[in-house]
Amino acid sequence: METTRFDVVALGELLIDFTENGLSGQGNPLFEANPGGAPCNVLAMLKKLDHTCAFVGKVGDDLFGRQLRDVACAAGIDMSHLVMDSSCHTTLAFVKTAPNGDRDFSFYRDPGADMLLRAGEVPEDIVANARIFHFGTLSLTHDGVRAATQKAARAAKAGGALISFDPNLRPPLWSSLELARTQIEWGLAQCDILKIADNELEFMTGETDFDKGAAILRGQYPNIRLFNVTAGAEGSYSYYQNLRVFEPAQKLGGTIETTGAGDTFCASVLHFALEHGLDGLAEGDLHEMLRFANAAAYLVTTRKGAIRSMPERAEVEALLHRA
Repeated sequence: METTRFDVVALGELLIDFTENGLSGQGNPLFEANPGGAPCNVLAMLKKLDHTCAFVGKVGDDLFGRQLRDVACAAGIDMSHLVMDSSCHTTLAFVKTAPNGDRDFSFYRDPGADMLLRAGEVPEDIVANARIFHFGTLSLTHDGVRAATQKAARAAKAGGALISFDPNLRPPLWSSLELARTQIEWGLAQCDILKIADNELEFMTGETDFDKGAAILRGQYPNIRLFNVTAGAEGSYSYYQNLRVFEPAQKLGGTIETTGAGDTFCASVLHFALEHGLDGLAEGDLHEMLRFANAAAYLVTTRKGAIRSMPERAEVEALLHRA
């Protein structure tokens, strides 16, 4: 039987983001259980842009795991390779948002189902047939799931897929920041497309100047063909061959929280790569890519959660038309 060819296959965490939602009548904080996890957030946005997507990962065979499976399926993501494990619980994350928009994460994941994915559970044929394989570092924090991620990356490369990587650094999940640095270095060495946040660029290079930081990593990892830096409310940068492009963020107000914004940006970049490829891009192409990605990311910040909050293509285009 012929293996289905997906536009994008992502591997990694699928979890519940408990985000603040006011106070109870007794003054206790209320948290809303939002389906999330960076790789599936990326796929949810790609589905809004009419791409075929599949997810590889593990959740607990529990209330939250079943909720996540059903929500992702409803979003149009192929979940045939989601492992439901009755021996462990689905990973949970509690997200506290500060007045300035910064977020503080508390994870319930030691162990959590996503970190227990094993190499033998990776569908090599599905990954090898993808046009793009996407992953982050939450699937690199522990030995077993790290081996699964490495196996998937090898299969993707062997099949000729583009490799997309988002460090998505979450310090509380690492036994040491030195291990985090080592695993991010491995991810950087694998990818063709990179989405890295400003704080992660500083973490890896010690540079607060984006151009200098990007130059360091591009020199160390010439395999990265499209290098994108997100700078929160400032905007985003793209480095491609000898080009350097900046686009300011949308600043229309109404931001509730930033969960999923980076994933929405990442998905929009992968959408651009699927439609245009990575060869012969011009400065105007990069501006177009960043404008769309910034607008989509802004829209998701005006809503709670991520998987269920991804904007429609028409919403993004309408916002760009207003601008």
